[in-house]
Amino acid sequence: MGTQERDRPWLMRTYAGHSTASDSNALYRRNLAKGQTGLSVAFDLPTQTGYDSDHVLARGEVGRVGVPVGHLGDMRTLFDGIPLERTNTSMTINATAMWLLALYQVVAEEQGADIAKLTGTTQNDIVKEYLSRGTHVFPPGPSVRLITDMIAYTVAHIPKWNPINICSYHLQEAGATPVQEIAYSMCTAIAVLDAVRDSGQVPAERMGEVVGRISFFVNAGVRFVEEMCKMRAFTRLWEKVTRERYGIEDAKQRRFRYGVQVNSLGLTEAQPENNVQRIVLEMLAVTLSKDARARAVQLPAWNEALGLPRPWDQQWSLRIQQVLAYESDLLEYGDLFNGSHVVEAKTEELLAGAEAEIAKVLEMGGVIPAVESGYLKSNLVASHAARRARIEAGQDRIVGVNCFDTTEDSPLTADLDTAIMVVDPASERSVLANLEAWRGSRDEAAVQRALARLKEVAATEENLMEATLACARAGATTGEWSFALREVFGEYRAPTGVGGAPVAVAAEPGGELAAVREAVAATAAELGTGKLRLLVGKPGLDGHSNGAEQIAVRARDAGFEVVYQGIRLTPEQIVSAAVAEDVHCVGLSILSGAHPELVPDVIQRLDRAGVEDVPVIVGGIIPAADAEALKAAGVAAVFTPKDFGITTIIGRIVDEIRLANRLQPWAATTAATS
Repeated sequence: MGTQERDRPWLMRTYAGHSTASDSNALYRRNLAKGQTGLSVAFDLPTQTGYDSDHVLARGEVGRVGVPVGHLGDMRTLFDGIPLERTNTSMTINATAMWLLALYQVVAEEQGADIAKLTGTTQNDIVKEYLSRGTHVFPPGPSVRLITDMIAYTVAHIPKWNPINICSYHLQEAGATPVQEIAYSMCTAIAVLDAVRDSGQVPAERMGEVVGRISFFVNAGVRFVEEMCKMRAFTRLWEKVTRERYGIEDAKQRRFRYGVQVNSLGLTEAQPENNVQRIVLEMLAVTLSKDARARAVQLPAWNEALGLPRPWDQQWSLRIQQVLAYESDLLEYGDLFNGSHVVEAKTEELLAGAEAEIAKVLEMGGVIPAVESGYLKSNLVASHAARRARIEAGQDRIVGVNCFDTTEDSPLTADLDTAIMVVDPASERSVLANLEAWRGSRDEAAVQRALARLKEVAATEENLMEATLACARAGATTGEWSFALREVFGEYRAPTGVGGAPVAVAAEPGGELAAVREAVAATAAELGTGKLRLLVGKPGLDGHSNGAEQIAVRARDAGFEVVYQGIRLTPEQIVSAAVAEDVHCVGLSILSGAHPELVPDVIQRLDRAGVEDVPVIVGGIIPAADAEALKAAGVAAVFTPKDFGITTIIGRIVDEIRLANRLQPWAATTAATS
């Protein structure tokens, strides 16, 4: 078979970026030298949410989960020595996507590139940010306008660029079933294409070019057959929608083009070596079926549930792809599953379910009304709660977590402090110094003129891209661009979905939840209050709210009054809410790595406010050494992904409330949670 003609492999990427633009540039160069065929840029949370690195909400978040890009100088540094005309770059950026694309285009022009030859993708799916990652800034209407303006601009000026990557990946992480993942992302695609068509910015005869540049970014979970059939269903549905709803005749333009990151949600902190086989199995779901094969694949690292992967961990994931593409014979054959009755039946089942759910959303007026009403978010929270309940009950088995949990010591994690990468705190200081120097060296009057023009255009229906490019060239910062638009568009706090989520676990007599409910009621009575009150807070910019939402829902079901105000709060706002609501416990959720800065700040502010007898508990991706430091700073308990029993966690919260108020331990709780 050595002479058999092989298909071209998919684009191979690793999602990368951290600390500073110069550190990330060095990482990208190393990855490209190892055979990576595209770049996938991870931006830090301030960049994603439109804040400069010196904003109060950015504290502790700078360079944590990606690279900070505050201005044109940072973008120059990020791609120094990397020819953009010959590089396929994916940028995971949404609310500020227009700004980052403008910076990228200006750097390409400075390199002498023909921007018409630029290839790559801006994720730019702001709609799903309201439902999952939480990096939205503006209300839905202006967000759809930003997407529309970018699509119209790129079709005219950067025709090989994918201006939007409609992203079902994070819907699955927020709890979506395969049917919901297909349906809700397809509803977003319909909303975007309708908006472009109705804007009048693209002639009707060029709508095929718009459809041909729409790409998707999907999640591949560990249920191999279901996930592979999901991709086949996606392919068929896109073919149908683009042909029937938009009249696209060219089969090439109707092709379902998608990139994939295999599921990070399913990676476990317990026995993390098992994540390697999970990653491989999930990759196979999006590569084995030729007719539904991904165009680009990026794999997480085995240790992402522990913290930030090191370059070696990312290299391991790249090598997994290379072995499949270059050593196996996969790319020498047609589709392996054509003619399979099992695959066909499952694909049809998913397709029918998705079409029924799409019809329901379209009856509401489309995806935007379904977001604003809270319908979509409530459905996702409910699906996620049901999944967690199945895991806790042992119906869904996770090796090393709720079964087969006896283990040998792993040499991979023998020294946990070196098994992940830790961002040097000095990096944040250097970013802040760079930002101050940048502001000091630019033509301030030119910046202010460009920002004033941006606001003028935002108040009209004119395309925003040229005004954004002018801001980039003048030297405006990420925060200045987004705050200029905030003045015109306003900000938006999305529905949390917690109130509308149904009960996921029944409080059966003699069961764990019934025991915890009894403890909650008895503790409230002993403290002389109607209900125990739990504040669930998300300080900083981390918008991954799934865990916080599940704690809030289960605490509610256990009899707590829950105060949950959603994402993106300052420590000051959280403490103010704790005082105003007279809560009995403060629970903080942080997955971005900003806990060493933000949690002690909350504790100190509670102390200064004279709040006593209120324990602070913390949940998130928190290394063991950090957990000990947090406890030394006054945190009562720390929970990480290995603590999968949510009812048990609620029982522990009751214990901490009793301890803080010098009450005797509650025997039934102790028995239920031991």
